[in-house]
Amino acid sequence: MKHILLIAFTLFLISCNSKKNRAEENSNSVTLSKEDVLKNAVIKNPDSLILVQNLAAYYLDLQNYDAAMRIINTAITKDTNNAELRDNQSSIFAQKGDTANAIKSLEKAVDKLAAPQYIISLGALYAQSKNPQALAMADALLYANKAGEDKKAYFIKGLYYSYNNEKEKAIPFFDKCISFNYTFMDAYLEKGIALYDLKKYREAATVLQKAVTIQNNYDKGYYYLGLCFEKLNNKEDAIQAYQMALTYDPNYEEAKVALAKLQ
Repeated sequence: MKHILLIAFTLFLISCNSKKNRAEENSNSVTLSKEDVLKNAVIKNPDSLILVQNLAAYYLDLQNYDAAMRIINTAITKDTNNAELRDNQSSIFAQKGDTANAIKSLEKAVDKLAAPQYIISLGALYAQSKNPQALAMADALLYANKAGEDKKAYFIKGLYYSYNNEKEKAIPFFDKCISFNYTFMDAYLEKGIALYDLKKYREAATVLQKAVTIQNNYDKGYYYLGLCFEKLNNKEDAIQAYQMALTYDPNYEEAKVALAKLQ
């Protein structure tokens, strides 16, 4: 009987230890942060581009630009010919507000691989910096018939003229974009802004109302529509427009400020 009791007690201790070990393992897995999980994944698979990008994106979400840049730069040192990594690098610079370095990174991406998506991004940055190279990028897209990016090419041209304060010249290019794709929200927005800058507030409001009708959760469209209504002395509609913008993006700071002023 004593022998049986000893065996039972031994099995009980083994069972308790096993449960304790499993509990500790579960506790460790629970306390492992998202950052640690992503970092460990990169350590185990250092050549995985998607894992590297996921870790960089995690830091970007936290607006930790330096950490995100370190991750991408480390990957670039291992694969200097990777255009996608140069594009990622450019995106981080752009989010930091460093347009000059964002352009340099995209230029390197295009040198490695003249893919339409990189040309489009570079053309847009050239346009925002009033660089006439934007028109060359747009023409490159138009001449490359297989790219199928005519609307983006015309959009870049419109942006270039708009940023150079040639609003009347910009509007027909935005119209061309819309003729290619009537759901191209950025073209509606930029056309509306151009008309607003020309003090054609009623026309601008018409364009933006069409945009938010096509895409009823278009927060930027509602915000700029609110600006138009303010200029037209239509306070109630302006308030409603700003409220709609905040409905779809509660963190839309400009809409918050504009609404607070009216209320």
